[in-house]
Amino acid sequence: MTRTPRSTALAVALAGALVAAAGALAAPILTGTASAAPGGTGTGYLHTDGNKIVDSTGATVRLTGINWFGMETDNKTFHGLWSSNPWRGQIDTMARLGYNTLRVPYSDDALKPGAAATSINDYVNPDLMGLSPLQILDKVVDYAGSKGMRIILDRHRPTAAGQTALWYTSAVPESTWIANWKSLAQHYAGNTTVIGADLHNEPHAEGTNPAATGSCWGCGDTARDWRLAAERAGNAILSVQPNWLIFVEGVSCPSGGLSNVWDNDPSNDEDCGWWGGNLSKAGQFPVRLNVANRLVYSPHEYATSVYHQAWFDDPTYPANMPAIWDKYWGYLYKQNIAPIMMGEFGTTMQDPKDKVWLEKLLAYTGTGVTGMSFTYWAWNPNSGDTGGIANDDWTTVNQAKQSIISPYLIPPTGGGGPTGGPTGGPTGGPTGGPTGGPTTPAPSGGCTASYRQTSAWQGGFQGELTVKNTGSGTLNPWSVTWTWPSGVTLGSGWNATVTQSGGTVTAAAPSYASSLAAGASVTVGFTANGTASAPAGVKLNGAAC
Repeated sequence: MTRTPRSTALAVALAGALVAAAGALAAPILTGTASAAPGGTGTGYLHTDGNKIVDSTGATVRLTGINWFGMETDNKTFHGLWSSNPWRGQIDTMARLGYNTLRVPYSDDALKPGAAATSINDYVNPDLMGLSPLQILDKVVDYAGSKGMRIILDRHRPTAAGQTALWYTSAVPESTWIANWKSLAQHYAGNTTVIGADLHNEPHAEGTNPAATGSCWGCGDTARDWRLAAERAGNAILSVQPNWLIFVEGVSCPSGGLSNVWDNDPSNDEDCGWWGGNLSKAGQFPVRLNVANRLVYSPHEYATSVYHQAWFDDPTYPANMPAIWDKYWGYLYKQNIAPIMMGEFGTTMQDPKDKVWLEKLLAYTGTGVTGMSFTYWAWNPNSGDTGGIANDDWTTVNQAKQSIISPYLIPPTGGGGPTGGPTGGPTGGPTGGPTGGPTTPAPSGGCTASYRQTSAWQGGFQGELTVKNTGSGTLNPWSVTWTWPSGVTLGSGWNATVTQSGGTVTAAAPSYASSLAAGASVTVGFTANGTASAPAGVKLNGAAC
């Protein structure tokens, strides 16, 4: 299924200052190389060992991530950049909530020379103005890496126009698909934040047997056999970047047609599932890669809010679901054939059945670091048939969903907030201000504070204040205050409820991260109007830092 974004016109209008990224565009992706960011979960590049994903030391890694879409649409960049929450603030929240991986959908349109990113609020994201889609992606990769997160690139669509049953179209042939993947692999060579390629999103059936024209699995037709196409693309990528994982989704119907109903014989009707979700033939017809221990199967799984499958009406529901998951993809993990990284799953939870579905599905993936990996769909609230973890303000969190997912999350190395502490900000941030700030030692049992100005422009600036609880107890709730000189006024804030009264600014703990444990840190981000000024007189719950 394809998740259709809700109209973003109202959100854009409320945010104001919509500016299309034009003018100085990035060089074609063949020439660029992003600066390497620190590794996220685990150390170095990842590979596979049976049904496990492991790091360069052999330690087991579990990817528990989230999708942030938009680069596959006409905007050609992440959605929500029109909101009042700066892009770094959104990544900070994802990391603090425990998501250690970011799956990034894109279309080949976003990679064309001269492609322009649109619908960016220049007031809160001034450092993104004039950048190409790839340059914006580079900044997200660098900052997510500094938070300890990993990145999976997902070729979601050939063009921004919509999803396709096959991995190619007349306008975007297979040769372009593979060339763009090789270029991305070269572009991010040496950057261990970017760990792999999800080759094509949701190959699926089209037509009706015997005139099937969609993606099949194991049928042997090179124009339709997704398994063979995944081998061609995967091996091309590995020829230039042998360290990447290759994520391969399923199809919907192994034949590539909707069913065998054309022959009026119900006994051989095909068993079809979700788009991208049917890996039932992968055991018989496995994807064969030239570099060992790089293959990860990546099914998609959805609830009734996307489509009302027959199994939701089974009288034994939800007890019937584990057997269905076993049949379509779970057997690959249980038989130690390959790891599973469930690339998409999501729901609005408006139907009571969906809450049970989400609970049972996550329980099926297992607990702790040895469980199956996943990336939830989606961070975006504007996913039409699932909604998101972010609410419509792109700042607060849908706690009903997050509470179900949270026990299964493995926080990124470095955390990014109260659960683990930030790592100090972006490694490749914008210019225009100092790259660091003073740190004032705290008295015993108090706090320390450090300030980083991340951007500055005529009439304003953007910064991050990191405060660490050096006391012996947990603060719940926590609150940070500071002062600014006369004439400096708050524009926006994130990672806290930030308000100003006179020259005093207060950052109060958000409801979804109200506790600050001893030894943990929180980073409060903000934009401000006036002369760039470091926060003074910083206090944590009244204790001077």
